Amino acid sequence: MALKLFIVSALVAAAFADQRPYRPPTPQPTYGSPKPTYGAPAPSYSQPQQTSSPQYQFDWAVNDAPSGNDYGHQESRDGYDTQGSYYVQLPDGRLQRVDYTVNGDSGYVAQVTYQGEAQYPQQGYGSPRPSYGHPAPTYGTPTPTYGPPAPTYGTPTPAYG
Repeated sequence: MALKLFIVSALVAAAFADQRPYRPPTPQPTYGSPKPTYGAPAPSYSQPQQTSSPQYQFDWAVNDAPSGNDYGHQESRDGYDTQGSYYVQLPDGRLQRVDYTVNGDSGYVAQVTYQGEAQYPQQGYGSPRPSYGHPAPTYGTPTPTYGPPAPTYGTPTPAYG
């Protein structure tokens, strides 16, 4: 019986394996590719020439004593030579200053300096104390809501004799 079942299932599997899904044929295009309407670009082998060298100069500063903000920036440029500096008052009391230069393609060259000495004052807060007291109880002594158990069965009667 098992052999017959095996043979039938093998025949069914072979019959289904031969069937492939239908795919319609790919249609052929009925038009040609468009003709280009532009010519080849003209060759340009020279570097673009800069008409004038960039020149500018600026500076700005913020000094707000109540908030402790003290910072600024200044920069000047003449052609490919750029020089400038910026500074900021750090939270530890020092002044951080960055002087930088850029000459053509040499990159950004910075020199960082600090003025003053870092100050870390001792915090005078003392030991923390709780801002709350012990909670007052919001309930009384619990009273039982149940009585003594009552039997749920009667007196047994003998099953013998």
